[in-house]
Amino acid sequence: MNHPVTCALSDFSARYLQAWCDADRGFPVSEHLVGLISPCVVVDDGQNVTWKPIDRQPIISLEGVEKGMDLSLHSDINAFYGSQYSGDMSAMFGDLSLDLLQAFNDDDIERLQQNILGHLVTQRRMKLKPTVFIAVVDDELQVISICNMTGQVVLETLGKDIRQPLAVDVATFLQQLKPLVAEV
Repeated sequence: MNHPVTCALSDFSARYLQAWCDADRGFPVSEHLVGLISPCVVVDDGQNVTWKPIDRQPIISLEGVEKGMDLSLHSDINAFYGSQYSGDMSAMFGDLSLDLLQAFNDDDIERLQQNILGHLVTQRRMKLKPTVFIAVVDDELQVISICNMTGQVVLETLGKDIRQPLAVDVATFLQQLKPLVAEV
């Protein structure tokens, strides 16, 4: 599937890997992924995991969320979370530092769907328009989300109706990200 989000995510992932190579670091490294089974794992030495994003074929949908909420998710959301396995990737959007959330394995997809369900239930209870988070920022009260109704990417204050537009859509948002190489 040549969904614009799938292409933009693949492009960002390639730029992220290149940033690690340019910093003479090889593949991305994480101590938090030790012992986890994933097609992303290059090496697990028991202390750190080196990994790389891997395309997922076929692309999956977050149907557990859709069924649980009786809600159709915007196609950009399914393309974002369903097109690859990857560790989370650090980036800058302008002067905003963020970690782009990804699913490392199938267990992550299940956990992700549960977290999204919780987020959507809270929004429904508060009568807020539905969003699905795609990145975290330093401020724990904010997330970067996709508006389920418009596909717009916003900086959202959790539990409030405060949403700052960042990009007209997910592909545009991903194209504007600058990869960050994490310190180990």
